[in-house]
Amino acid sequence: MGLTDRARGERVRQAAAAAARYGESREDRRETERRQDAGIEFPDSPEALAARTARLLERQAVPPAMMVEAVRSEPLAAPDAFERILGASKELQAWSFLPRGARAARTVARISAGENGRELPVGTGFLVSPCLLMTNHHVLPDAGAARSCVAEFDAQVTVDNTPQAPVWLEFDPDALFVADERLDYALVAVSPGPDGKPPGETFGWNRLSAQLGKLVIGEPVNVIGHPMGRLKEIAVRDNALQVRLDDFIHYRTDTEPGNSGSPVFNDQWEVVALHHSGVPRTDDQGRLLRRDGQVWGRGDGEDAVDWVSNEGARISVVLKHLASLPLTPEQQDMLAGMGPETGLTSVQPAGATANILAGPVPATTAVTGVPSADDSGPAAALTRRPPTEAVVKRPRGVRARDGAFGARHLVFLHGRAQQDKDPEALRREWAAGLNMGLVRAGLPTVAPADVCFPFYGDRLAHALDARESVSPAAGTPTAPVPGSPGARAVYEEILGEAAARWYAPPGAQEGVETAEGLGLDPLVAAVWRRLGWLAARSDIDTWTISWIFRDVAAYLDDRDVREEVLSCVLETVPSEGEWVFVTHSLGTVVGMDLLTRLPADVRALHLTTVGSPLGMDSVQRRLLSGGPRRPGRVPDWLNAWCPTDPIAIGCPLGDDWPDGPADLAVVNARDRAHDIVEYLAHAEVARSIGDRLTV
Repeated sequence: MGLTDRARGERVRQAAAAAARYGESREDRRETERRQDAGIEFPDSPEALAARTARLLERQAVPPAMMVEAVRSEPLAAPDAFERILGASKELQAWSFLPRGARAARTVARISAGENGRELPVGTGFLVSPCLLMTNHHVLPDAGAARSCVAEFDAQVTVDNTPQAPVWLEFDPDALFVADERLDYALVAVSPGPDGKPPGETFGWNRLSAQLGKLVIGEPVNVIGHPMGRLKEIAVRDNALQVRLDDFIHYRTDTEPGNSGSPVFNDQWEVVALHHSGVPRTDDQGRLLRRDGQVWGRGDGEDAVDWVSNEGARISVVLKHLASLPLTPEQQDMLAGMGPETGLTSVQPAGATANILAGPVPATTAVTGVPSADDSGPAAALTRRPPTEAVVKRPRGVRARDGAFGARHLVFLHGRAQQDKDPEALRREWAAGLNMGLVRAGLPTVAPADVCFPFYGDRLAHALDARESVSPAAGTPTAPVPGSPGARAVYEEILGEAAARWYAPPGAQEGVETAEGLGLDPLVAAVWRRLGWLAARSDIDTWTISWIFRDVAAYLDDRDVREEVLSCVLETVPSEGEWVFVTHSLGTVVGMDLLTRLPADVRALHLTTVGSPLGMDSVQRRLLSGGPRRPGRVPDWLNAWCPTDPIAIGCPLGDDWPDGPADLAVVNARDRAHDIVEYLAHAEVARSIGDRLTV
C-alpha cells in the first residue's frame, strides 16, 4: 500500500474517532447554541473569558483606548466587561491583520509523497522553529514515510493570481522525528535549502505557546492549508470555536481533505490547534454518511462525506506531550528552538550555537511578562524602581573586543526603560536580533563581545526620578506626565503633533469628556485622548507611547538630563576609528546629539536609526544641531520604520531632512511594532549594518 492510500485510510479512521468525540460532546454543543441564541456572544466560562482578555491586553491586541470605550458606558460585572473587550477584538482588526496573516501563510507547506515517479499531495504542515515542521501522524506516520516525502513551500498563487514556483525541501527524520497517534501529530526536522539556511530563516516560523487564553468559544479561527492538494488557501469566513474538549477542539470552518496538518490560528495569528480531521455526520451505528443521507463507502470519495464540523488537537496539549517524551540532549535543544512559551527547555548553556538561529523571543511574550530590550510594553512603565546609589554606580556599558572589524567599531545605542538591567544581557539580545537578520541576508554573524554597548539607562532613570509626576485617580488608567513645566510643555507638544499627523479628530485633542467619564486628574486627562487615538491607530499600548514620549520630552527640555546621558555614553564609546552606529527609539535622539560631540579622530561611517521620533518638528528643532541637519560625519544613513510604530510617526525622514537618509518601511509583528529585535531581524536592516563591518 502506498503512502497516499495509507494516509487516506488513516484519515477515515481519525474522522470516525472525531465523530465519536463530537457525539459525546453533543450536550456541551447544545448548551453553547442555547446561550448564543440568548444573545451571549462568547458562551465560555468566566475563567476562560478572564484568561483570554488578559492575554489580549498583555499583547496589546486590543488598544487600551478601545478597551476603555467598550466598558465605560455603564457599570459592568467582570464577565460582561470581558465580553465587551472580546467583542471589540472580534469586530475590528488593525491593518496589520493581513500582512501578519501573509507572513504566517509562508510558514505553511504542502507535503507530497513520491510514488511511481510522481509527487502526490498527502497533507499540510507548518514550521514551528527554524528547522522543525509539525503535521499529522496520519500524514507522516513514521520516519520512513518522512524520508519518502518533501515539503513544498510557496505552493501558492502570487498577488497577480498566477502560480508561484514552489521550493521543495526534504525532511531529515534522523535529526528528529516524534509522533503520537492519539493526538495525531508528528514533528520532524526539515533539511536546509540549497543556500544552506534553515527553512525558518527563509519562510519564518510560528512561535507556539502552552499557555491558556488563546481562544474562547464563539471566537473566530483561521485555517491555512492545501485542501485536496490544491495550492495554498485560507479559510477566514464563517468560522468559530464550538466546543473545547480536554485534548481537542471543534470549530466551524471550511476545510477539505488535504487540510490535514494545517495550523489553526486565532485572529492574532497565534496557533491554537493542529487541524487533523473534519467531523462527519454518522448514523446510530457510527457509520459515516454522505450528503444525501446514505451510508458512505470508500468508493464514494471523501468529498461526498457530509462534514458537519472540524476537529483539531489543542496545541497546548501537544506541547505538554512533547515535554513528557524521553529525548536526547540534542533533540531537546532542537525543541527548545520553538521558544520559551512552549515549556520545552534546552539542556545546553545559554547562548549555545544550536539555539542562536531561533533568536530571542521578546520577553513581553514570556510568562513572567518582563519587558524586552526595546523599551516597549506596559510593564516597562509600571515596574520602575527608585534608583539607589548602588544601582547608579553600576557599569555604564560594555566595551567591545579590539580588532574584530579592523579599525571599525559596531556601536549600539539603546532607548528608554533599561534601568536596572544588565548591559551585557542587553548586548546579547541586540546581537541575537541582528544575527537573525544577518542570516536572512546571507552575511556573517557577529559575536556579542565584538559590539560596543554604552548604557545610560540607570543614569537617565536617576536623573528623571526627582522630576516625575504621575497623578492617577484610584482604580483608573493613567499616563505619566513630566514633572517640570518645560518638559510638560514639550511632552504635550509632541503628543499634539503626533495625533495631528495621524489625523486625530478634534475630540481627541481635548480630553474633557474623558476626564469626566473616567474621573482622571485633569493634567492626565488633557493628554489621554491623544494617547488613546495613537494607541488605537497603532500596535502599541497607551502607557508605552506615553512613557517613551515623556522621556524624549524630558531629555530634550532639561539640559542637566541631556548632559548626564551624553557624558555617560561618551565614557564607553571608542574615541577613534570608524563607527557603524545603530540607534533605537530615544537612542536615535541621543545618538544625533552625540554625533556633535565625537572626538576629532572618530568618523561615523554608517548610521542606522530604527523606531525613531526624529521626524517630528517638536523633536528636530530641539536637537543640538538646531534642526534637521544631517551630521557631516555620516556619509551613509538608513532609517527603518514600521507604519504601526507611533514613536516613528514622523517617518519617513527623507522629505524633512536635507540630504536625508534612505528610508525603509518594514512590517513588524503586531504586538512588537517598536521592538528592537523585530527591527534588526529584517534582512534589509541587517544588511545595511553587516555590509559596513568589512573593508
